[in-house]
Amino acid sequence: MKYLVVINKTDEGYSVSCPGLPGCWSQGATEEEALENIQDAIREYLAAVADSLRGQEIREVEVAV
Repeated sequence: MKYLVVINKTDEGYSVSCPGLPGCWSQGATEEEALENIQDAIREYLAAVADSLRGQEIREVEVAV
């Protein structure tokens, strides 16, 4: 699965967020570290969402962009 991320250089290194997953962000001392860290953050975010949906009727829809 691919997600768009926004990366910004900061005084401390790099911050990175995933606009498609509100509140999902991370950081790193280097751009590479920040991108690795956002991958972990996305996995944890999606796991938390899956846990919160347990027991509910779930459907998928396909959207052409």
